[in-house]
Amino acid sequence: MSRPSGSTRRALVPACCWLVAAGALVLAPRLQALDPEGGIGAPAPPHLAWRLGLALVTAQCLALLLRHTAPTAVLLACAAAVPLAAVAGLGDATGVTSMAVLVAAYAVGTRRPIRGAWPAFAATVVVVVVAAGTALTGETVGVALAQGIGAIGMPLLVAAWANGRREIREAREGQVQALAREHEARVQAAVADERTAMARELHDIAAHHLSGIAVMTAAIPGQIDTDPAGAKVAVRQVREQSTALLRDLRSLVGLLRDSATDTGTDAHSDNGQPESTDAAGTRTRPETLAGIAPLVEELSHTGPDLQLAVLQRSPQLGSGIGPLAQLAAYRMVQESLANAARHAPGAFRRVTVDDRDPRCLTLTVDNDPSTRRPDAPRASTGGFGLVGMQERAELTGARLRHGATPDGGWRVVLTVPRQEEIA
Repeated sequence: MSRPSGSTRRALVPACCWLVAAGALVLAPRLQALDPEGGIGAPAPPHLAWRLGLALVTAQCLALLLRHTAPTAVLLACAAAVPLAAVAGLGDATGVTSMAVLVAAYAVGTRRPIRGAWPAFAATVVVVVVAAGTALTGETVGVALAQGIGAIGMPLLVAAWANGRREIREAREGQVQALAREHEARVQAAVADERTAMARELHDIAAHHLSGIAVMTAAIPGQIDTDPAGAKVAVRQVREQSTALLRDLRSLVGLLRDSATDTGTDAHSDNGQPESTDAAGTRTRPETLAGIAPLVEELSHTGPDLQLAVLQRSPQLGSGIGPLAQLAAYRMVQESLANAARHAPGAFRRVTVDDRDPRCLTLTVDNDPSTRRPDAPRASTGGFGLVGMQERAELTGARLRHGATPDGGWRVVLTVPRQEEIA
């Protein structure tokens, strides 16, 4: 069902006010007929005074249509109709004209500062008191004053309550917006920091590639005459290394745009970890797929709650996965295990490296529900670890998925596509 338009809602209050006031004008003579001794004096239709009273009530309700644009003028106009009704001879039915005054006073109280509208309020009180004071006896003066003050005091109290509620709501909305802006700023800062770290890490990878290229190209001149087949292999390897390096550089430049990158020349990682040597004697960076097993083994020393499963189709883990993508995979495992230990202490954690699909490599890190509460309350970080993972995944063309598991745990899945083979 559609909501009524703004003009319809604005006309609803005057229409209701007119129905109530007109109904009171109709009922007042009948009440007088039922109880002639009750002291109720009101003209009955089609008496001229009754018709004048209905016209005044109608004029008041029409004026209320402008209460949002000219509230002070509407209040004075509605108040002026009260003594006119008394002069017209409505008698005790003069009070029906006060209803529009109540609505107009409420409109002024909600849309104008009370301090600036006090002349209109004072004039309204005087007009209502004069209209109600049919005699100068003490009792009549007291009743007239009560009517005049009530015609202004009651709607102002309600308006003050409504203003307070509105200010509280606006303050809460402002606080929510401020928190949203703060969170957005923190996310942007985290993204900027993560991209800077990726730029530095790619520099380390580039230095590693270029070092290997320099070594291979130094040996090629001597192989051309003595070992032509080996020279061709070396040239193909140089081409593969150069192409992979250019592809990673283009990806990072496209992500960072005008962001500044570190131009240092050392071949160590930012965290100070030196290059390690694998079983074949090949120098490899710790932040690769080959470094996941040592990472899991190191973290396993803290408790038997961590398991690693490696499923591969060839002896070489991560064949066709570039160095930058391997670094993103390593960081994803590292961050996911840290998050699991922080947010689900005591939960069993599993790392699965699935290298069987010829098109992609899939990394899964999941944990069971926590078996105990964290040692200390943690502050929400706004998911900045996931922001970093997502940035790395987008840089390398990978796909990152994360979310709660049906049993109450958490799972992070990274799918890394393999690079096309270079002819």
